Amino acid sequence: MKRTAGWEHGEAGTPGGGGARDEPLTRFLQQAAIGDLAAFEGVYRQLSGPVFGIARRVMLNDAQAEEVCQEVFLEVWRTCARYDRSRGSVSAWVLTIAHRRAVDRVRSEQASSTRLAAAGRLESEATPRDSVPDQVEHRLEREKVRRCLSRLTEAQHEAVRLTYYTGYTQRQAADLLKVPLTTVKGRLRDGLIRLRDCLGVSV
Repeated sequence: MKRTAGWEHGEAGTPGGGGARDEPLTRFLQQAAIGDLAAFEGVYRQLSGPVFGIARRVMLNDAQAEEVCQEVFLEVWRTCARYDRSRGSVSAWVLTIAHRRAVDRVRSEQASSTRLAAAGRLESEATPRDSVPDQVEHRLEREKVRRCLSRLTEAQHEAVRLTYYTGYTQRQAADLLKVPLTTVKGRLRDGLIRLRDCLGVSV
């Protein structure tokens, strides 16, 4: 699904807005709750721009904002039957989910960066400051990993990135990629075998 470009600017900053526009959204969501995919497409068309706008404002990265946007609408599709109109408009509900998802993603990445930095500090404390050859070797090793990752197919790289770098479970990755769980497992297996061979790791 593609975002509706006309919604990417301006209205993305009005999470509580809706008014007359929210009436058809409410009907769409009610129909989506009973499995009407066409009605869900109506929700997506109207709110994908504002959702992407919020995600991009929080993430400061278009690619990650796209991922968050897809996650949000996956959650909306799964939970639309729980929407309570008395607590606010459909647009406010969806945009609240978007903001929460984006903030959670930022916090997760910050926590990952903190862990990596801490690991780096521990390594540097355990290593003599004048061990320049070791530092060069580590740098070359990182470059080798990047080079090997670039040799994966797009599908393999995405599966590895979601499960090993972003932290999703294999089932969550399958949901996000909209493929069967067995497909994600196969892509991971093939991707990790290719990485192992490229890196010269013996098992």
